Amino acid sequence: MHDALLSALSTVNDPELHRDLVSLGMIERAELLSGVAHVKVNLTTPACPLKGRIEADVRAAVLEVPGVQDVQVTFGATVRQAAQPALPGVKHVVLIGSGKGGVGKSSVAVNLAASLARDGARVGLLDADVYGPSVAHMMGQGAARVTANEQRKMQPIEAHGLRFLSMANLSPAGQALVWRGPMLHSAIQQFIKDAAWGELDYLIVDLPPGTGDVQLSLTQTVQVTGAVIVTTPQDVALIDAARAIDMFRKASVPVLGIVENMSYFVAPDTGHTYDLFGRGGSRKLGEQYPLLGEVPLNVEVRQDADQGIPAVLAHPETAAAQALIQVARNLAGQVSVRALSQSLADLPDQLTVV
Repeated sequence: MHDALLSALSTVNDPELHRDLVSLGMIERAELLSGVAHVKVNLTTPACPLKGRIEADVRAAVLEVPGVQDVQVTFGATVRQAAQPALPGVKHVVLIGSGKGGVGKSSVAVNLAASLARDGARVGLLDADVYGPSVAHMMGQGAARVTANEQRKMQPIEAHGLRFLSMANLSPAGQALVWRGPMLHSAIQQFIKDAAWGELDYLIVDLPPGTGDVQLSLTQTVQVTGAVIVTTPQDVALIDAARAIDMFRKASVPVLGIVENMSYFVAPDTGHTYDLFGRGGSRKLGEQYPLLGEVPLNVEVRQDADQGIPAVLAHPETAAAQALIQVARNLAGQVSVRALSQSLADLPDQLTVV
């Protein structure tokens, strides 16, 4: 019966990886007890965007097996490591960038990191916007100070279920940093290599806007899984977003997708939708790269950031938070596709019993 269940499960494909669950090694358990099939699927990320579809497909396939009266599907998750690990203990480094300032990049980065942690992933967040660090404030830890552990490595600050580092927690509040390129490069190296990040599934990096020294230093310092571009719908932002995409292309960093922030505004009193900055312009970029999501302009996202709580945790029921949660899950899916793309070609065509 175990073989019959596996045979049925081999007809179920992962919707993003386009290979069956059995050959992907995602079936952890498949057994029949008193007419009830117990199936455990080990997802490639706890933030799987298509978990519901996988569950429905598994149930439908297994119910076709003679003798099966019901199906109980449970899930685990193990984030697959990239072919070349980013850092010791860190499976993936994902850069969050933008072509220009003012598009809400840091807010998106904080909420993506918090959402991934909310779904059960081990997440770190690095504020690499050295000149304008805002992550510490958005995490409610502006007054905290970074300490060193026994190995003399920087100890990331823990808040909201994740670990983060920011220049704001190393320098006096309000003090401007007047640094040239070599000093920036040294600081980025320390943040990456001299910090006790521990075991992480994802290290989310909030980049400064534009295409400058920090971006180049990061791509030269660490193996990056990919980058996410944050933009708003209007043409001037999209032009700069295209420049950021070109920079990552020249640095051989894959673009995992586009996030259109402040995509539209829904009036709370009337429910009418206003396209304050136009809408859907990112879909032009999305013809080449996945559009991870469109996030509406919402005052609660700003209020939550000022209060130091990511919106996906403070008000997860709002439209903006729901959009950000879906963006994070879509991003996790793209990372999984990237991590497995090289190994899929080497998988055998025959079924593998797991």
